Amino acid sequence: MSAQEPGTKSVPLSITEDEAAVYDRQIRLWGLEAQQRMRNATILVVRLKGVATEAIKNIVLAGIGKLIVVDPEDVAEEDLGASFFFRDEDVGKKRVDVAKPRIESLNPLVAVEALSDASVLEEDGFDKLLQGVDMVCITDSDRNHLIHLNDACRRLNKPFYAGGTYGLLGYIFCDLLQHDYIAPDRSGQKDASKNVKNTAVYVPLKTALKHRWTGMTRRQTKELNPAIVFAVLAVWEYQALHQGALPDDPSAAAELESIANKLIADAQVNRQTLPSMPKELIETMAATAAHEISPVCAVVGGLLAQDILKALAAREPPIANFFTFDGNLGGGTVVRMSMP
Repeated sequence: MSAQEPGTKSVPLSITEDEAAVYDRQIRLWGLEAQQRMRNATILVVRLKGVATEAIKNIVLAGIGKLIVVDPEDVAEEDLGASFFFRDEDVGKKRVDVAKPRIESLNPLVAVEALSDASVLEEDGFDKLLQGVDMVCITDSDRNHLIHLNDACRRLNKPFYAGGTYGLLGYIFCDLLQHDYIAPDRSGQKDASKNVKNTAVYVPLKTALKHRWTGMTRRQTKELNPAIVFAVLAVWEYQALHQGALPDDPSAAAELESIANKLIADAQVNRQTLPSMPKELIETMAATAAHEISPVCAVVGGLLAQDILKALAAREPPIANFFTFDGNLGGGTVVRMSMP
């Protein structure tokens, strides 16, 4: 038995009794075929810090088929505050080795593979790893590394997510290539079908970063909270200039401010809305960007997982394509960066 809606691949509608019992509520929510699509998916998550912890929890509980986690680093004391996979006695041990049994305990129906060899993220190793996965999620990485891995995913036609936090700020970027999804018909026509197929065409990160904010009114610009967007982009540029190091001292504020203001000018942001970066925001970022704040990680990681599941289920539109979260206000906005 199989079922198919426009724009989606047909998958056999078979599920075990155990899966039916565990996933009953969400099957009722988005249907058996969407659940089957998730169950058949292998997701790769790179770097196991606070955002990844929350994202992994949610996608594993939702019932993906397999999770591959890659992180060559050891548990550090600062990891204990934002990741519930780690305990005091885990400091100095490999993050993935410690986390694997705790991830498996969340949902025994999900296969979990843990890799601590850094070479799997390099050139041929990463390409080989990608061949066995359906979607990639890179967390808490620097801009240049994200661009490099995103390009590799593009070569092998793998949907790509990135997410992370910098103190009170967070972001999610996604490149889903050409993504088909089913959504309710909101055209208002009486004879319209209940669901319609939609297609979104995404761009790689290196293209998104060339986005220009021209042609937008003052109000439209303000609604997107551009200061938070450019705070994240300024941190990325700072990292590129400092061998991957994040700003971690008030003395970095002047350089961070200069970087942000140049990015704002280059992107042609409405000057009435954002003539320059707010000094208070810059000073906060200079002092806190290198630190994880657990509630911010929980929000960003939760939203990241939600969007990954939405993309897998091919129901409703995913993020298009750059989301930023402002922990000061407790809200976020989505900017459509260079997408057609």
